[in-house]
Amino acid sequence: MTKITAAEVNKLRQQTGAGMMDCKKALVENDGDFDKAIDYLRKKGQKIANKRADKAANEGIVLSKINSDNNFAAIIMFNCETDFVAKTQDFIDFVNKIIDKAIADKPKSLIECKELKLNGRTISESITDLMGKTGEKMDLAQYQYIESPLVFAYNHQGNRLATILGFNKNNSPKEIGHEIAMQIAAMNPVAIDKDNVDPKIIEKEIEIGKEQARQEGKPDNMIEKIAIGKLNRFYKESTLLNQVFIRDNKKTVGQYLNDNDKELKITDFKRLMLGV
Repeated sequence: MTKITAAEVNKLRQQTGAGMMDCKKALVENDGDFDKAIDYLRKKGQKIANKRADKAANEGIVLSKINSDNNFAAIIMFNCETDFVAKTQDFIDFVNKIIDKAIADKPKSLIECKELKLNGRTISESITDLMGKTGEKMDLAQYQYIESPLVFAYNHQGNRLATILGFNKNNSPKEIGHEIAMQIAAMNPVAIDKDNVDPKIIEKEIEIGKEQARQEGKPDNMIEKIAIGKLNRFYKESTLLNQVFIRDNKKTVGQYLNDNDKELKITDFKRLMLGV
């Protein structure tokens, strides 16, 4: 039997990220052939991926970041099966590598992001490799980005919730961006303003308002008016500029922005949260 040295095992571990025992077994099973050992470990990852395809992967990390020019922000959700694995340093380091690569290469979709390469392997392939190491189903479930003159990112403690935000001007104070990014995290708006709300959401809210009015026994000729009134309350609660500002409940977010800079506009925002 070929003698496997600790240096060889460590070299394989450094290249693949697999555990020491898995690396030793891979080298032993392949008579010390380094390339075959790598293939062995990758096939192990693919077997686990196939075996656990129907498992739920609802734990993980949500992470956001901006580039050094402050004009590109990315946010990702990377899922695994258990909170235990999500808290391991190898898992955290891997997710950070993904978002760093996304910030550097600026992919335009989740599919493009998964095709980016880390150490010669696509992110999709690298995920399969990591599955071989952890034995859990994993997936880069979401990737979103914003390109604007000025962007901000907010990561809530625990890395289960994050937001990104874009402004139309690149000279806005950082504290404004931070406050609005936290507002988005806390209040979960559906759109920037009422004119940006998806028509399907509006239609749904009107129907809900009508049904509530009927159940309350309101006259038929008042149902439409009542539903519109409920829709207006929905706008106040669920559109960013019309929400009460969490740092000062005497003003809306729109008033807060206007008080600081009348020309400052929010171009876009994204919010991701585990389990949602």
